[in-house]
Amino acid sequence: MSWRSDRIWIEFIAGSRKPSNFCWAFILFLGSLGFLLVGTYSYLGRYFLPLFHSQQIIFFPQGIVMSFYGIAGLFISSYLWCTIAWNVGSGYDRFDIKEGIVCIFRWGFPGKNRRILLRFLMKDIQSIRMEVKEGMFSHPILYIEIRGQGSIPLTRIDENLTLREIEQKAAELAYFLRVPIEVF
Repeated sequence: MSWRSDRIWIEFIAGSRKPSNFCWAFILFLGSLGFLLVGTYSYLGRYFLPLFHSQQIIFFPQGIVMSFYGIAGLFISSYLWCTIAWNVGSGYDRFDIKEGIVCIFRWGFPGKNRRILLRFLMKDIQSIRMEVKEGMFSHPILYIEIRGQGSIPLTRIDENLTLREIEQKAAELAYFLRVPIEVF
């Protein structure tokens, strides 16, 4: 999603609050909870479900391994839920021709560097670079080349844009900033 006028272009970046992340966190939570319950019930020697006899699973070694997988899955699931709650990776790219400043803002993990803000002058922009990696899982990535600072990615790796969409976005941004496009 973006907002655009004659002098300002703001591109909003979605973070980790995507439906796929919600699905994976939920599936991982349920699966790891199941593993932990089966391991616990094998230790207690009781039935977990009427259809599934957990007495067939011996606590040593199967029950211990299932409990370990359950605990590890709960930790990974809690990490995913925390990144969703903090919306890590969200932010915006702001290109302001009137002031001649580009701001790239992202939310990170809590702590000293939670807010990531990059500001630089438009006259330091060398080009808009589009990189297309060949292979089975090829995906185009859009970069902005800054003099003295290298390249800064503008699109996420997991953003599923087609080659045509990324080319159009690069052309519009290069026209707006009045810089050339480089393709690698």
